[in-house]
Amino acid sequence: MPPSLLAQALSARISLLPLSSHAKTLRMSVTRRSSRSLSSEAESPSSEFDPNLDFQHLEPDKGCDVSDGEKRFYGRKKRAKRIIEVDGETAKEESADKKVSGPIDIEDFAYHKINLSATSNGINISASFPTHKTKSTHLSIKSKANLPANWEAVFDGIRKMRLAEDAPVDTMGCEKAGLSLPPKERRFAVLVSSLLSSQTKDAVTNGAIKRLSDKGLLDADAIVKSDEATIAGVIYPVGFYSRKAHYLKKVAEICLEKYQGDIPNSLNELLALPGVGPKMAHLVMNVGWNNVQGICVDTHVHRICNRLGWVSRPGTRQKTSTPEETRVSLETWLPKDLWDPINPLLVGFGQTVCTPLRPQCGSCGINQLCPSAFKESASPNSKAKRSQK
Repeated sequence: MPPSLLAQALSARISLLPLSSHAKTLRMSVTRRSSRSLSSEAESPSSEFDPNLDFQHLEPDKGCDVSDGEKRFYGRKKRAKRIIEVDGETAKEESADKKVSGPIDIEDFAYHKINLSATSNGINISASFPTHKTKSTHLSIKSKANLPANWEAVFDGIRKMRLAEDAPVDTMGCEKAGLSLPPKERRFAVLVSSLLSSQTKDAVTNGAIKRLSDKGLLDADAIVKSDEATIAGVIYPVGFYSRKAHYLKKVAEICLEKYQGDIPNSLNELLALPGVGPKMAHLVMNVGWNNVQGICVDTHVHRICNRLGWVSRPGTRQKTSTPEETRVSLETWLPKDLWDPINPLLVGFGQTVCTPLRPQCGSCGINQLCPSAFKESASPNSKAKRSQK
């Protein structure tokens, strides 16, 4: 028999042999190399490549079944997951197949080239994973990551202490000036009181306002008609009384000429007045016009916010050096509905408990939450007295 016919006969006999049960269920474990060979060598029309199949995560017991000359492979899709970092906090893992439209290329996913867009807990997040693996995250609302620790508990603790004890600001603060006057005259009285209050205690400022009122000098027209020496004598002993008397004359002239004896109703116009700074302008806007555009920060608010660690210089952890720096830093995170009440709250707290020298940390209700508690050194005079004893 010719060799070619012998080969054909042997091939026909082998194809008719029945396969054993073991051979029928023979499984070949799939590796990365074997999966590529199968996909390239399969010639059956029913064997198609699934672009969504993740060969790196096939289940070990589900390899390729080889039977009846047909090569088939099975694999379970591995759901891609992504982790989004938001200002140093890691959000929960979410399945990308629920958020991403269209199939994900496995190689792109491995090299972080996927652009994901998701909405989680009401926050619109646009996360990008470029090839250099830096993550840029944009939030439509302010992140809570920069809020001072336990600030709400501290605020509530200070409020409780203030309710338990009155402070000078409660009865003699600038906002108490001209309470019995009509709105227009009262606004001018608040402006005068705020101008005199700079570097002056509330009791001294309150006394000067009362003397001006008794002498009929608490309106713009009367101040313009009076001389600086007379005004200085009435407001004495407020700090820098001569300079403040000069400022009062200038302010009264402007208010009389431009505002018919009233005061400016905008922050910028108030700041343009002689001797009026940000602290005074915000206070007058809050009290005189009931228009809160910023926080009134005086020496007490400035000191206490730094002691509590509530404020810092931009981009650093250093304390703020001026009340204006404190105002800007505080407004970045404090809810706006607290911008107005925080001034009398902290001023009174600073007058009674958190004093400039020798703060009463022992009796303070928030000493366990305050990072500066019991750290203020005694003044040189108190140290000298102790050494003498």
